[in-house]
Amino acid sequence: MPKIAILMGSKSDLPIVERAEAVLREFGVECETRIVSAHRTPLAAAEFASGAEERGIEAIIAAAGKAAHLAGVVAAHTALPVIGLPIGSPTFCGLDALLSVVQMPKGVPVATVAVDGAENAGLLAVQILSLRYGGLRQRMKDYKEAMAKETARLDEELQAGRAPQDR
Repeated sequence: MPKIAILMGSKSDLPIVERAEAVLREFGVECETRIVSAHRTPLAAAEFASGAEERGIEAIIAAAGKAAHLAGVVAAHTALPVIGLPIGSPTFCGLDALLSVVQMPKGVPVATVAVDGAENAGLLAVQILSLRYGGLRQRMKDYKEAMAKETARLDEELQAGRAPQDR
């Protein structure tokens, strides 16, 4: 079974991270979620990243706010794909975290999703896995088709003069 690791820098990131877990569960992808800080537990972050592949992890989502160095620290210690999930904070509304994650130096790539974009982090992880697991690729195609149909249905309701209703 494909496996994704989700790391978060702080327990306060959990409500956002849970949305990525839900997406992965929807696609039948196992995940391991941990609290590992680039600043408070840097050795643990490095050890987790460097041993992830041996434990069967195939990609890592790294969620952090403020300075948000977790994704970069993890990417420095593994050849696995790393998805940075910047977490918003009251101070700068997540712009600080976003800039920290997207400004990785040459040679240390980190894919990045929107601030608090946990669902997209989960979906990107599924897309990465779908390169190896054809069943996931088909499920992703089905997901996108269902999303398109739902959007068309909502537009039809709007054009008919009705308030669009979520299902």
